[in-house]
Amino acid sequence: MKTVNVHEAKSQLSRLLAAVEKGEEIVVARAGRPVAKLVPFREDRPKPEPGKWRGKVFIDGQFDEEDDRITAAFEGRDA
Repeated sequence: MKTVNVHEAKSQLSRLLAAVEKGEEIVVARAGRPVAKLVPFREDRPKPEPGKWRGKVFIDGQFDEEDDRITAAFEGRDA
């Protein structure tokens, strides 16, 4: 992890951001003391909620039975 001082961070921000985009983490320090960290931005994903769809989704009893029309379509031929 690279450490830079505030002055360097201000004057080299574009270069530092390019390094962060490549996955590097950079610490910004003031008078040698770390005050911030530049890290790649990652979108927050919603946390999964087990059972959220319970009672809302119905799977027909014939769901996994073979259907010649669908098989033909996947194989690129006429049914």
